Amino acid sequence: MKKDIHPDYHTIVIKMLDGSTYETKSTWGKEGDVMTLDVDPSTHPAWTGGGAQLTGRGGRLDKFNKRFEGMLG
Repeated sequence: MKKDIHPDYHTIVIKMLDGSTYETKSTWGKEGDVMTLDVDPSTHPAWTGGGAQLTGRGGRLDKFNKRFEGMLG
């Protein structure tokens, strides 16, 4: 393995939107830096299941189904 070509792998702190924190290893920043998240698993629909709530409100899927409702049966 070549020397001095790989980034430094060190401990950083992740700060969630609710203020909770945890330590992890990363190549981002410097040892001990704090990464404050704009989006995290406690708020984003991809993790909270909010995606299911976004469908069925007159969006593209509803428009498509209404337009082609008589074609398949």
